[in-house]
Amino acid sequence: MPLLANDALQRVRAGELTLGLGINHLRGSAVPLLAKAAGFDFLFIDAEHGAISTPEISQMAIAALGYGVVPIVRICSGAFHEGTRALDNGALGLVVPHVDTPEEARRLVDAFRFPPAGHRSTGGSNAAFGYRPPPVAEASRTLNAEILIIPMIETPLAVENADAIAAIAGIDALLMGSNDLSLEMGIPGQLGHDRIREAYEKVGAACRRHGKVLGMGGVYDQELASRYIGMGARLVLAANDHALVLNAMTQRAQFLRGVPLGS
Repeated sequence: MPLLANDALQRVRAGELTLGLGINHLRGSAVPLLAKAAGFDFLFIDAEHGAISTPEISQMAIAALGYGVVPIVRICSGAFHEGTRALDNGALGLVVPHVDTPEEARRLVDAFRFPPAGHRSTGGSNAAFGYRPPPVAEASRTLNAEILIIPMIETPLAVENADAIAAIAGIDALLMGSNDLSLEMGIPGQLGHDRIREAYEKVGAACRRHGKVLGMGGVYDQELASRYIGMGARLVLAANDHALVLNAMTQRAQFLRGVPLGS
């Protein structure tokens, strides 16, 4: 039994441009259907900043599997128990924030990959296989080969260590946490600053050297997003639910308030 949503997962691994919808407020099985209809490739389910429960994560992740949308969950830093529960219940990838050193990155591999690559425990629900998994040895090999493990690069120290982090077997992509990086650099919100551009260059070069995917998070300005995609970003957090909903609501309200009133 192959992994569900495997075609979309392979696009991520192949370094093709893949677009993610950030989920902070939306809930339910309709979310991945809406994402698919709008042209997104993966869900970025935010359990770091969003008020979201494990059952809600699982409901969206399982629904996503059947529609070719990759469910990826961002957990809190160090919350490995959240990560393994997400993987056991439908997620096909994890994003972990604030990974600054290769030692921290190796701990992700150790926690989220099965032996011999790591020490993840088996016995979960096998949602990723549609609840009809192959034998344990085959299932663990498949999951080790396919599940995405993605550390976030959010500090100058992480940028300096990007080459060593990208070199680690079992790490698939390095996701630039652009806003936190700008905060750490003392240039909050200046995502077009030369130091941010240089960070993208350095991390992108590390990804290319080691066959990893460069990810971009937090950049929603069209000109800047185009710049960093042009520099090699392929795993792109394209938008988040609350901003999209708020923008659409605002435009609709402004339009209707501007309609001339009849007598």
